[in-house]
Amino acid sequence: MNYIKINRSITVSLTAFLLIIMTSCQPKEKHLFVLSGQSNMSRLNVEDTFLPAVVEAFGEDNVIVVKNDKGGESIRRWYRDWQAPAGSDVVAEPYLYDSLMNVLTPAITNQEIATVTFIWMQGERDARQKYGANYAQNLQGLYDQLSDDLGRNDMNFVVGRLSDFDLENKKYPHWTMVREAQMAVGASNPRFTWIDTDDCNDGINNKGKQIKNDLHMSEEGYSKMGKRFAEAAIRLIKEN
Repeated sequence: MNYIKINRSITVSLTAFLLIIMTSCQPKEKHLFVLSGQSNMSRLNVEDTFLPAVVEAFGEDNVIVVKNDKGGESIRRWYRDWQAPAGSDVVAEPYLYDSLMNVLTPAITNQEIATVTFIWMQGERDARQKYGANYAQNLQGLYDQLSDDLGRNDMNFVVGRLSDFDLENKKYPHWTMVREAQMAVGASNPRFTWIDTDDCNDGINNKGKQIKNDLHMSEEGYSKMGKRFAEAAIRLIKEN
């Protein structure tokens, strides 16, 4: 009897041990976060604001964050089929999208990706150059482009809405038009949302200067923005 009991105990222990080894050898599914846009995305320090929140939610080994951006650029630098305003001969030049994919592709090679969330903070240049009329169409197109290239029909989308910098459209004629387009796209799909940045451009900026309703965010504002992006992304993942 003692022998049988001991043998069974050893068998159970070995089985449990093998299960642990097999589980640890299996590739873990990752949550991929892709961040892009122009200067307000460029100035966002994801390591201090965005990353800690998603790591806390999903675990350090289960998160991949890719950030690629460039200040002062229109969405036409990302979207291949960008629609120009009527009468304009400006064309798409999506070299920034190519740059993004050059960083993204090796980051996800041989990885098991459970979810993909695209996070976008851009629109200032389009508002300034009067590209607002087609912004919603172009923004949706950019999402579809990345979704198709990644082979995902379940990609989440978080859009950072332009701040309250120029609500009277004096300096950037299509400011409110782009804001409205961003909200419209953000509300168009259960996997989409947008975040508010109206309280992010007041305070002390990265040069120690006091700012109010600035084009760029304050130091505290970038912290708020990063956390809001993370909160929105986490919520979409859990809801979907």
